[in-house]
Amino acid sequence: MAAQTLDGAPSLERFGYRQELRRTLRFGHLVVYGLIYMVVIAPMGIFGSVFQASAGMVALAYLIGMVAMMVTASSYGVMAQAYPMAGSVYTYAGRAIAPWVGFLAGWTILLDYVLVPGLLSLIAAMAMNSIVTAVPVWAWIVIFVSVNAGVNLLGIKSTRLSNNIFLAGQLIILAIYIVAALIALARGRGRGFSWEPIYTSGQFQLGVLATAASVATLSFLGFDALSTLAEDAKGGAKQVSRAMIAALGVTGLVFIAQTFLAALLVEDPATLIADGDPAGTAFFDTARVAAGPWLATLTALATALAWGLANNMVAQVATSRLLYAMARDRQLPAFLAKVSVARSVPTNGILLTAAVSLALGLYMASRADGITLLASLVNFGALLSFIMVHLAVLARRRRLGPAAGPALRQWILPLLGVAILAGIIVHANILAQSVGGAWLGLGVLVLLILIATGRRPHLSGLDADAAASTAGDSDNTGLVTRHV
Repeated sequence: MAAQTLDGAPSLERFGYRQELRRTLRFGHLVVYGLIYMVVIAPMGIFGSVFQASAGMVALAYLIGMVAMMVTASSYGVMAQAYPMAGSVYTYAGRAIAPWVGFLAGWTILLDYVLVPGLLSLIAAMAMNSIVTAVPVWAWIVIFVSVNAGVNLLGIKSTRLSNNIFLAGQLIILAIYIVAALIALARGRGRGFSWEPIYTSGQFQLGVLATAASVATLSFLGFDALSTLAEDAKGGAKQVSRAMIAALGVTGLVFIAQTFLAALLVEDPATLIADGDPAGTAFFDTARVAAGPWLATLTALATALAWGLANNMVAQVATSRLLYAMARDRQLPAFLAKVSVARSVPTNGILLTAAVSLALGLYMASRADGITLLASLVNFGALLSFIMVHLAVLARRRRLGPAAGPALRQWILPLLGVAILAGIIVHANILAQSVGGAWLGLGVLVLLILIATGRRPHLSGLDADAAASTAGDSDNTGLVTRHV
């Protein structure tokens, strides 16, 4: 029987690693982490863009996005239990397919993980600047990056406490908006009740919805970051898998509810569809219709703090864990594998993430298309890496056969996931496709340099892992261990 930790989580020793991070996160902590990373009020910041892309069927776009992410979460759960360690798609593709594929998968997800903290800081800084104009955008970026890095350097417990506070605040403001919206609609404000946010006759086209889903998916990004906490979680990756599904389900329903109501409060949908939302205030305008300027200001402030502090904080955590996992396998500089003994956090990974976020945020703030460019790149990197996770599940199923687990999760859902995500990518922003392809090409070049210099990608304990996968006790996902 495979080695276990005291709390029933599988030991990392059979994979060739030492347990350096403390297992302090329970199921509830993980769900909160997922809700914070996805931001329960995330649609408030990009509502206008999704409304335009979906021709008004914004709630349907979020429903499609939720289905795609739930299918992807199933594959993440399978791989997290099979390979219960930090590293996410880098670890899964490397162990299930080949180490060099894992490197390219990790390189691809870096496009998401490394860029997203900068994107969050920039969006939040611009939102705060619209409220407090005396403080320039660059100053807000410095504030957000510094505060998040400081909290994360104190340890995962500090991050967890901050998560609880931020989540409570977001839920309160969301509840206020929903109640105000319902009262406003009941009193005849907006366009009255209809099913147009779900289905609009004459506008329903698969291409339109695929494009809209590619934008709406940005709100869901972050559930996958739970997989990077497999070494921080009590009970290991099995708890992480359950938390992913729970967080996605809750967040998806909340997204659909708030966007459905907001769509009914859009006073001139035709203009919003035609001209878009360049100022990013479409959702706040619906709050003004519902209850007046005070609710518009409240939702704008909540969006800025949620993106700039709450979401940004956990984004730094996930990015630092990915850098840590790749560095300890010698695929990135060794200094990124340094863990603080006192606080059990990858210190250098956090500091590097903060530095990149600061530089990127300040640079993109000077560009008129900064937010659009960053958002497109983040989406492209995430969706491509999600496809890699599905392919990793299929590769593992091919190697192990029925012993891998039930066919539904081992090949039916992964094939469905690849088809859905490929369709979304095809309809994604052209700029994202071009720059994302260039980033992947750069990754291939780096891989060739690593091979030429004798640093061919190699994962510790890979042979032992392959042997363990075909023997011993296993649950229905093929994890070779027993969970308590």
